[in-house]
Amino acid sequence: MNDAARSPSPSDLSERLQRKRGAAPASLSLHVGGAEGAVPLPPSEKKRHVPQWRSGYTAVLDIGSSKITCLIGKGEPNGTLRVTGYGWRKSAGVRNGAITELREAEAAIRATVAQAETMAERPIDKVVVNLSCGHPASRLFNVHWPIGGRVVSEADIRRVVTEGRVQAAVQGREVIHTLPIDFTVDDTEGVSDPRGHLCETLRARLHIIDAATTALLNLETVLARTELKMEALVSSPLASGLSVLDADERDLGTTVVDMGGGTTSLAVFGEGQLLHTAQIGVGGLHVTRDIARGLSTSLDNAERLKTVYGSADLATDVEDDVLTVELLGNDVPQFEQISRAQLGRIIRPRMEETLELVREKLDGAGLGMAAGGRIVLTGGGSLLDGIRPLAERILGAPTTVGRAGGTGFTRSVRMGRPKHIVGLPENTAAAAGFATVAGLLFWAASAERPCGDVEFREAAPSGFLRKLVAFLRERV
Repeated sequence: MNDAARSPSPSDLSERLQRKRGAAPASLSLHVGGAEGAVPLPPSEKKRHVPQWRSGYTAVLDIGSSKITCLIGKGEPNGTLRVTGYGWRKSAGVRNGAITELREAEAAIRATVAQAETMAERPIDKVVVNLSCGHPASRLFNVHWPIGGRVVSEADIRRVVTEGRVQAAVQGREVIHTLPIDFTVDDTEGVSDPRGHLCETLRARLHIIDAATTALLNLETVLARTELKMEALVSSPLASGLSVLDADERDLGTTVVDMGGGTTSLAVFGEGQLLHTAQIGVGGLHVTRDIARGLSTSLDNAERLKTVYGSADLATDVEDDVLTVELLGNDVPQFEQISRAQLGRIIRPRMEETLELVREKLDGAGLGMAAGGRIVLTGGGSLLDGIRPLAERILGAPTTVGRAGGTGFTRSVRMGRPKHIVGLPENTAAAAGFATVAGLLFWAASAERPCGDVEFREAAPSGFLRKLVAFLRERV
């Protein structure tokens, strides 16, 4: 008998295997990376994640140093956020993110919320508010908890988190966020959800954000005077990151720099989590004051000059551009002409100082690649002309790493705008100045807390015996 008749040819085997596995027919030519005959990559089974929203409407309030903004909205089934009412106006009674004048802040908040309520045609009695007051601090904690060979439960997670909050407790400060970065189940690292695992010891890396208690009490006081209940506090840089970053950016390592009026805040994301936050007491209002002092004009004129003609990185061809400035303190209006380059020479040092302080914060965070990748600029200050090339030179320059003082990675810079939100006013729908309040709405409307934030809403026990029982329950 002919051996060729008994044994299938290689081409026959290939066709059988392809039919059995549901592969592409042999007549099709497959190309991967331009190389014919290379093995194709399997199709991705991961579908785009569509956020799950809470039912009903939510309201958020961004109390900033330059403006106060209120949004009312709800999540749509297609994953977008829809704003049904908005209001905003110039801030009053707020300085560097903190309430300084209760009556002025109360009046500004009332007017802002009323504007949003009128547009949404619904009253609100509670709001989610941004945290920018009380000098927010960001710290990491490693917590070990004995499990004893049994299955990790929900109660164990809460005990680990409670232990982290106990370690983080500082007199005069209150914990706002408790964000588990990851867990270690015995020797298995990088576990995102340890529930159901068997182990002897559970370890957790926790990112805790706290703020000064007195500043938070003042914030609650002014909201109570406006007949609003503070439903929750959300870190401003966390909210900005939720607004302007994609999931991949939060996973691979991205830093959001929110350039506000009174402060500049930054948030470092990596592994899908918020790893670090920091706040710098310099913002756009400081630039406005520099212009007012340097040109002897009013703050309103200085703000207009900055917004319309200002630049952080002027080209050499603007020396001939002439601006007219009204001088301050004269009974009869007096004017002076300056070049646009002169205005730029006032603005640039403050912007350089701000970005250099941001770089120092990033280099000192000790987060390696997580803080060394992409930079996303947002906030009203990022709308200043020329800010991106200046940021690329200061923040995008090679960093110095610890190993033998060598040169590390560079940082790319892009501008950030709110994503997946509809219903903002047309002239501000893409404005970076609405990044924080858009992120607040995302956080408030989400069915699950972003970044795994663990909330503690239980009322504090009263009486010595009840406090002792609660303490033992959490610690044993």
